[in-house]
Amino acid sequence: MSEKNKAEEVNDPILDEQPINHTGNEQDESADNEEIQSVEEQLQNELAKEKDKFLRLFAEFENYKKRTSKERMDLFKTAGQEVIISLLPVLDDFERALKELSKSEDKEMFKGIELINGKLRDTLKSKGMEEVGVKQGDVFDAEIHDAITQIPAPTKKLKGKILDVVERGYKMGDRIIRHPKVVVGN
Repeated sequence: MSEKNKAEEVNDPILDEQPINHTGNEQDESADNEEIQSVEEQLQNELAKEKDKFLRLFAEFENYKKRTSKERMDLFKTAGQEVIISLLPVLDDFERALKELSKSEDKEMFKGIELINGKLRDTLKSKGMEEVGVKQGDVFDAEIHDAITQIPAPTKKLKGKILDVVERGYKMGDRIIRHPKVVVGN
């Protein structure tokens, strides 16, 4: 070889380099990348599961708070319901006493009993009790009224209607605590 050829070989670096075989290293890097991606995907999946679990738990807790709040409000509305129900016979006795005392000549006693009856009614009303409005001639409704008997109606207009109210009915809020007892015409 001439010197010129040797110089060209030295100066030409491309010819000096031999192709590097990366087949072993590339496979290792590819396996590492896949492993990193699979670990990352696993972590992403676990994070998504935990987020879903957290959201469900949070929603369940919110529902619990709403439910207990509603139950508490219902409890406050009807807290004294049992006491009020037990006082209803006393209220009925006052009505009967007033009816009989109105016939007597002792007006002062009548006035005193009337004042006590009014005070009891006002106290029960302040606790949420209301009277179910029923009067003679109203249409009978089985959801509201309690028919204790049926008698022949004096006129065709009163057929299926209330002829007499035997016992008053009361409610607390929207809930009837005692249905009015009525006589219905048939």
